Amino acid sequence: MMSGKHFKAQEVSCCIKYFIFGFNIIFWLLGVTFLAVGLWAWSEKGVLSNISSITDLGGFDPVWLFLVVGGVMFILGFAGCIGALRENSFLLKFFSVFLGIIFFLELTAGVLAFVFKDWIKDQLNFFINNNIRAYRDDIDLQNLIDFTQEYWECCGAFGADDWNLNIYFNCTDSNPSREKCGVPFSCCTKDPAEDVINTQCGYDIRAKTDSEQRTSIYIKGCVPQFEKWLQDNLTVVAGIFIGIALLQVGNPHLRPKYSGLRTPSTFNFWYLFSTESSE
Repeated sequence: MMSGKHFKAQEVSCCIKYFIFGFNIIFWLLGVTFLAVGLWAWSEKGVLSNISSITDLGGFDPVWLFLVVGGVMFILGFAGCIGALRENSFLLKFFSVFLGIIFFLELTAGVLAFVFKDWIKDQLNFFINNNIRAYRDDIDLQNLIDFTQEYWECCGAFGADDWNLNIYFNCTDSNPSREKCGVPFSCCTKDPAEDVINTQCGYDIRAKTDSEQRTSIYIKGCVPQFEKWLQDNLTVVAGIFIGIALLQVGNPHLRPKYSGLRTPSTFNFWYLFSTESSE
């Protein structure tokens, strides 16, 4: 049935094999790109020359997202490319098991998020407030917060007063900052007539009355705005996750074509394990 670690050439469709190889090499190249962007960002911030500075940032460093996603894509893409091209059963098992683990983690996270919604909301609130404190500590984090507040038209975790947590924006008498009692420009409502962004639009805004604040900045927090976005786009979000899950567990293209065998299991890796153990 099998020779060493490889399937016989005629047992796998040549067209399908090279289609899967092409798909995985694109996936691998995307992983390389993510890793390159992450390492370049760290190089620009001097992290690569001073590794200990990784722990200096109080908030979330968005570069980690590029490195983790890029690393996973790189490993999966490599295993998928070589496994498909060489019909290597070990790499195909690794590829399938890795996808299976990711699928179960996604499923577990989805169930836990549904069951512990209040806990997730509290953790999201803690995460956002923790990053508000570190807003000026890292340019990538600052850009991420600004993008989030502009995209969801929100300010702070549950409101603009959350910016009191930041040493530059709090309203205490001991704060010497020009941004005292203000908010970042990303909290400001946009005037379509303005071509240039006014980065000082949030100065002193929280020292004004509520009615004045409502005309100048976003009043709603990012946590409720995120919940609203999920409800409005629930069909799209569910469709994306279902599509990813189907791609992960329903990929039959690399299954060897043995005659006289039962239909293989839904998960490729169970089938791969069972075929090799039955030799």
